Amino acid sequence: MSFTPAPAAPAPDTAAPPSGAASRSPWRSLRHRSMRWWSVANFVSNAGTWMQLTVQNLLVLQITGSAAATGLSMSVQAAPALFMSLLGGTAVDRWPLKLTAAVSQALLGAIAFTTATLVALDLLDMTSLLVLAAVTGIVATVDNPACALLGNDLVPAEDVPSAIGVGALVHNAGRLAGTALAGVTVAFLGTAAAYAANGVSFLFVTAVIPLLRPAPGAARHIVRAGAGRGGKTSDAGPDLSVREGLRYFARRPRLVALAAVTGVSSVFGRNYGLTLAVLVTGPLAGGAGSFGTVSTVLAVGGILGAVLGARLRRPSVRVVGTLAAAGGLLQVAAGLSPSLAVLLVLVLPMAIVESVSDTAGTAVLQTDPPPHLRGRVLGVWSSIGTAWGLGGPPALGLLMETAGARGALVVGGLLIAGSIGAGTLLRRRRSAAPVAVEAKDMGAAPRPALEAAA
Repeated sequence: MSFTPAPAAPAPDTAAPPSGAASRSPWRSLRHRSMRWWSVANFVSNAGTWMQLTVQNLLVLQITGSAAATGLSMSVQAAPALFMSLLGGTAVDRWPLKLTAAVSQALLGAIAFTTATLVALDLLDMTSLLVLAAVTGIVATVDNPACALLGNDLVPAEDVPSAIGVGALVHNAGRLAGTALAGVTVAFLGTAAAYAANGVSFLFVTAVIPLLRPAPGAARHIVRAGAGRGGKTSDAGPDLSVREGLRYFARRPRLVALAAVTGVSSVFGRNYGLTLAVLVTGPLAGGAGSFGTVSTVLAVGGILGAVLGARLRRPSVRVVGTLAAAGGLLQVAAGLSPSLAVLLVLVLPMAIVESVSDTAGTAVLQTDPPPHLRGRVLGVWSSIGTAWGLGGPPALGLLMETAGARGALVVGGLLIAGSIGAGTLLRRRRSAAPVAVEAKDMGAAPRPALEAAA
């Protein structure tokens, strides 16, 4: 099935004042009317999603009584991102963005309502739940990049970091609200009501999408007509094939470097729910309450980091690498903490650095590719990130078995900082080395080639 080309651009959102002294405000993206509507819609959707996720875990436990089955349901829902994200990103590049986001949100709503009906009629078993989870994961491979890029298309390029930072805050707020509402909803209205509420949240987003208008200076998602064989447009437009997305990512050094930095950080750091839990309850002789305090500080740091990240104007891979290396060194210090009090002092900047780094990296990822490739680049990234998410915890667990909680934090932090430092030195050495180019004129001596700016 193919969609028709995107209609003429709607009238721009004229509510945004010109950039001025407030241009570095973390909230600057919210001066655009459509971005305010989109943020409200995302909050509602995130609250509904986390309500359903919370209830789904409880429902699987109720059906099977197995914690392993709960993990299986989560893996089944996440697995499509590993294998199908590039196809989902390609669909986003081929189809009109607003229509794609609206249709995917409506489909997710239909899945939620179907699940609610099966639960209400007591017809939901583990097999049907896993099938619905898999279908949700498949639709999400299109919905996630479509909604991410749609939000960025509402604001000028210089406000994209603010939009991403606001999105992170909205995500955290929706997660807190949805988790809290899940218990209340199940207690008073039943499990089916939680799924139905999530369905309503998707329909709300679907209704808001047609009302969104780009602000002046916003990047536009381009849809080309006339796709021919191999995904290439017949009017000499951009190549819309899956292969072109992979080729662009592989040949773009800054994206490869971003993937490397994020990958080493994801595998050997960031999994603080695992490493810090073992450190607090083991060597530091704390209990569940102590780890709860550490988790709260991590959450506060994440929120502060999102606000600081939203102030960025021109994020770069260098900024991401510097912050990731700093986070690695803070992780080393955390591993050597002599007491819980010292650990709490270190946890806050660790969370802030991680959150700012994430915002900067996401901004680079979503603004570096040309418009006709952004969906496929996000698809490649989603596949890579899913692989890290599946492989990181087992690798870290093995390191903890070998070196203990303190050793895992120290060794992991040193690997992060050391690999980023080595990569930076290698890049500088390559940039400084002149490349001889043979002049075509006879008798002319070779001269250094000019290098492209990084």
